[in-house]
Amino acid sequence: MNVAQLVTKPLPVGSVDHRASGWWGMWCLIATEAALFAYLLFSYFYLGSQAHGHWVPELPKLALALPNTFILIASSFILRWGENGIRCGKQNRLVWGLGGTIVLGIVFVGMQVLEWHNKPFAWSTDAYASSYFVTTGFHMMHVIGGLLVLGVLLLWTTFGMFNAKRYAAVSIGSLYWHFVDVVWLAVFTSFYLLPYLH
Repeated sequence: MNVAQLVTKPLPVGSVDHRASGWWGMWCLIATEAALFAYLLFSYFYLGSQAHGHWVPELPKLALALPNTFILIASSFILRWGENGIRCGKQNRLVWGLGGTIVLGIVFVGMQVLEWHNKPFAWSTDAYASSYFVTTGFHMMHVIGGLLVLGVLLLWTTFGMFNAKRYAAVSIGSLYWHFVDVVWLAVFTSFYLLPYLH
């Protein structure tokens, strides 16, 4: 290959496939954030084990939290559907997948804010209330961060930056969103379901 051929050859844009350095970096971020939520949930259970009398002031209402959980789970499936689309070169499918996930994420945030508003206690009422609002609040921050990431990915998709060969950023962003969903399942089980077993 001569110099002229090297000059005219297009430069690679982005990482190929999804096993990019950013993919491994995202796993490291997930590990640290998972540790944070593990500590928060450990604190919740530890404080509950030391409480005198009723730890949970009232059985959690599932009218908002349960549908909200299904909304977040559905968003992961839609995002996965969009990611599989770009792997086949279907850019429009990725646009719809990212857009649908963002809409469901925004609905989740709105319903969670309504859930907070309907609580009969404030974050400073007692240890249970503090644990609840801190844990769900940290999760909400992660959801909002995930929505920002998905918004950037949607913008880049409309600019045609991804194709069947280069979609590493999509896989990395999707990985973070799936992590946020898994964390919610742990939070939902701890704060909303387990109190019914006692």
